Amino acid sequence: MATILNGATANGSSTPVDWTGGTGTFWAWGIFGGATISLEASPDGANWFSVGQAVSFSQNGVGGFALGPCKLRATLSGATGTTSVSAIL
Repeated sequence: MATILNGATANGSSTPVDWTGGTGTFWAWGIFGGATISLEASPDGANWFSVGQAVSFSQNGVGGFALGPCKLRATLSGATGTTSVSAIL
């Protein structure tokens, strides 16, 4: 497993990680405080796309995905003063 966010408190995106392709699991947990965390994929590191509702959470959650080789990142939005969210692949 790869940690992509660790106690994130502000809106923004994680550092992209290389995905070699195949099925995966996205885990997210913490104090959301109204925030949403979503998994995004990119074919080139410049253009980013939502992977879908199955991997977008506003509370603790886990979801599966299947993608070809790409870059992945987690994006946090709607963070408040109480937000502290972590995510792994």
